[in-house]
Parts: sequence; C-alpha cells; structure tokens
Amino acid sequence: MPKKLKILQINKFYYLKGGAERYLFNLSKLLEANGHRVIAFSMRDEKNRLSPFGDYFSQPMDLHRFNLKNILKIFYNWEVARRLEELIKKEKPDLAHLHNIAYQLSPAIIRALKRHKIPIIMTLHDYKIICPNYKLFTRGKPCQRCLGGKYYNCFLNKCSHGRLGQSFLAMLEAYFNVGWLKLYDQIDLFIAPSQFMKDVSVKFGRPENKIVNLSYFIEPNKDDLKAGDLSNYILSFGRLSPEKGIGVLLDAMTKVDGRINLKIAGAGSDYLKLKNKIKKLDLSARVEFTGVKHGPDLSNLIKGALAVVVPSVWPENMPYTVLESLALGKIVIASRIGGLGEVIKDSENGWLFKSGDSAELAKKINLATIRNDFIKIMEHKARASLDQLNVRNHYEKIMELYERILNPENPLKQAGD
Repeated sequence: MPKKLKILQINKFYYLKGGAERYLFNLSKLLEANGHRVIAFSMRDEKNRLSPFGDYFSQPMDLHRFNLKNILKIFYNWEVARRLEELIKKEKPDLAHLHNIAYQLSPAIIRALKRHKIPIIMTLHDYKIICPNYKLFTRGKPCQRCLGGKYYNCFLNKCSHGRLGQSFLAMLEAYFNVGWLKLYDQIDLFIAPSQFMKDVSVKFGRPENKIVNLSYFIEPNKDDLKAGDLSNYILSFGRLSPEKGIGVLLDAMTKVDGRINLKIAGAGSDYLKLKNKIKKLDLSARVEFTGVKHGPDLSNLIKGALAVVVPSVWPENMPYTVLESLALGKIVIASRIGGLGEVIKDSENGWLFKSGDSAELAKKINLATIRNDFIKIMEHKARASLDQLNVRNHYEKIMELYERILNPENPLKQAGD
C-alpha cells in the first residue's frame, strides 16, 4: 500500500488503563513510524497523554453519577458524535480503527463515521458486542446466558457490578444498540486478538467473514531482554478483580513449597478482600502487594520471578500479561480457559491448569520453581514462541486489513485466519 493514510484511532480512554490502551498506543506509534497520520479521538481526562487533537475529545463522563443526562448518553451520545464530526471535517481521515467505545463514547460514533462514508475496523478487546457486562462472566463463573440476544439475563443475574439498577441499564443498552439499532452491524471488519474471541463472536451471531484473528504484537526494549537476577518468588500482575482468580492463587500458595513467595502487582476492587484472605490463610509473610507497575519496573519484576501466574476464572481474550512475560523469557502458568491456551503450550513455554483448581495450580508452581535444564529450555521456548508476534509482521497484516476495508471489491487474503 504505497499511499500514506490518515487513520482515526478511537478509544474511550487516552491513558494507559489496560491492554486496549497499550495496544492503541503501540499501534499508533507503529503507524506513525511508517509515515501514516494517526488522528486520535477519545474522552477528556486529566490522566490523558498529550494529543494535538485533544481539543476535539469529548467531555468527561463519570459513570458513577447515574443522573438522567448520563443515562441518555450511555445509549447514544450526540455530543460525542458532534465532536467527532468536527474532527472528521477538518482531518478527512481515510478510515477509522475503533477500540473500546461503549458507554463513555457510545456507538453514536459509528453512525457519525458512516454519515461521512468512512470505512470502520474494530479490535475486539473485550466481549461488549455480545455480552452486556463485557466479560462473559457472572456470579463467579463463565457465562453465555445472553446467547441468542437474551440480554434480559444481565438484569436477572445482576451482571453489572452485582447491582440491579446498573444491570438493568446494561440490558437496555444492549437491546437498544445491538438489538434495535444494530449499530455494530455497520462495522466493516472486526479484529479478534484470539481465536477464542472469533469463535465465540461467531457463536453469538457475528458473521464469520467479517472477523479476522490477529493477535497483539510485542516488541520488548533491548535493555529488557537482559537477564535479571532470579529471586524466590512467583508473580501475578494486572487488575485485582474477581474474574482474575487471585483468590485461587492464594489457595494454591498454601500447598506450595514454603520457601516460595508471591508478589502481586496491580490494583482493583478485590484488594481489601484479598488482603483479608491472606491473613485468614496465614500467608502474610509470603505475599507482597507491590502496587501498579509499568515500564522498566514491571520488566524487572517479571525477570526476577521464577514464573508468572495467570489464574483467571473468566475466558481471557489475549492478555498482555502473558505476552509481556513470554517476551522476557519467563514461564507462564495459566488457566486453561479462553484464549490462554492459544499461546501457552503445556510443558513447552509454560503450564496450563484447570481454571479454579488450586491443587493443580500448586503442582504446576512447584514444578516451575525447580531450577534445572528442562526449565531453562522452557524459558528459551517462552521467548521464541512470540517470534511471529513482532512489529514487522503486525504492520504488514494490519495494513492488509486496512486495504481490505478501503477496497472491499478486491479483498485480500484474510490476515491471521
């Protein structure tokens, strides 16, 4: 594709909040490095990164304040659509790449883009287009009750933060935007970072020919690739919330060699609950919360660990937690759920265990903490397993997909399929 493109990158947050934002910033940097003009559109926030397009960003929206004005904006945000159209008229983008847009931006932006005949591609970072609570997870277990458009199950099971009112609004929003307006049907192509995401989206009714499996890419800094000094701990990092399964990991720690400690990096709603569980299990001397870590601090924490544990009890998509760890040559022990088994190969670059099974997890942790030649071979395979997820390959594939929506009459081979 010789032409340099003007590409709208749209996400509701413009600071490093999670995996979606990490990919947004990495992709934007990659596109700009190859001569394309990246046009950002997001919501205003004091934590945002600087952007030359910040004046066009929508007004901040606090979802904890459920007044009538905010409720209406969740369904269809006219102010967001207006600001986006102002940006479109000024910049005249060739295409739009959507990330997470629900609630704060709302699917109103899809109609705004289509009014200006702009092709749209969307990366599915979560399950929002098929599940009102984003997670396919409720009441402590994976859930697909909304299959077939039965969004009333969100309300019946209080799937949104365990609250009836919020669950009712989530149900209505799904019926309005997915069921009635069918706004997501107007998106030209979806990118699923895992095959699991593609398969479950098709199961819920998305056309298979409009979803392409393309994983995230990872390119660690050269300094990060230098070996670190190992210590006697395993590491878990990310959001501290029920679906992440940290409670299962704490149960496993009671069965792990007492010389092995656990470090937990992150923050979230489960922090106090987990602190109390640590005291109850008499693990206070062996478990440390480090707080949220990014950049070199996180890399050093990963490199110092004997292994990284991803004990999720929900169907993970393709978490950066796994990719970052493997890229640094670290064995990953992960639940056999969602897309995790697509990148973790049992006894090759890590171990898989039955989701929620603390006894099996403990056995895998004990295996990983025995330093021998087999473990060293696994660590080498961990890094090698991500060779295909490099910057060059991802750029070539993402440009193929952009070309496909720009010239739908001449579709190229589906990258990643």
